[in-house]
Amino acid sequence: MVATIHQGVSEDLCEAADVSPGERVLDVACGSGNTAIAAARRFTEVVGVDYVPALLDRGRQRAAAEQLQIEFREGDVEALPFPDAGFDVVLSTFGAMFAPDQRKAAAELLRVCRPGGRIGMTNWTPDGFTGQMFKIVAIHAPPPARIDPPPLWGTEDRLRELFGDEISSLRVEERQAIWRFRSPEHWVEYFRTYFGPTKVAFARVGPEGEQALVDDLLALIDRFNRSDAGGAMACPSTFLEVVATRA
Repeated sequence: MVATIHQGVSEDLCEAADVSPGERVLDVACGSGNTAIAAARRFTEVVGVDYVPALLDRGRQRAAAEQLQIEFREGDVEALPFPDAGFDVVLSTFGAMFAPDQRKAAAELLRVCRPGGRIGMTNWTPDGFTGQMFKIVAIHAPPPARIDPPPLWGTEDRLRELFGDEISSLRVEERQAIWRFRSPEHWVEYFRTYFGPTKVAFARVGPEGEQALVDDLLALIDRFNRSDAGGAMACPSTFLEVVATRA
């Protein structure tokens, strides 16, 4: 439900990574298949992997509706069920960045990509709207100890630290996606219903902490909102578009 809002991001990532016909492509943490579908439209051999069966089923339905050949498989980004160097292109759109162990996730992205292949990612930046939303959520419902914040993936320094000498080049570009909703309250309700991290945060704070979390999220929207359409919400959120070449 959240991924459908930003399908264009996947199309742009496939262009940035120069996804080409005949290549073998892996979409990691594929969710309901936005990026796998974008890659399949380019006549590639695509596999999407995620650990949530319901999302994989949605991806299969979407691929069938568009008559696209995509293999969807269950698996964990920290232990991908694929051989070494099995893919020409490894992609992840706002997906691998949520793995609890960032070093394991990065090592797996590298492992399954062939030498000379590309790793393409989109990752929310710490200072953008979505990155700040994660910061608010962490204040109200602190994550388990030793879990690095997901938006660290949205910084070049962290990417270079994670990929190290295993890549021969790294291109990053800041881009923006716009969260457009009927109102700020509509966004809060949508995200507490459908977006995993926000849904968990509301469950953890309980009824006694709910209003404080809502108030902070609404204040964040007010800070970023650029809409003048009668109470609607249009918040630009910065993310890093990443293309790394496997050494």
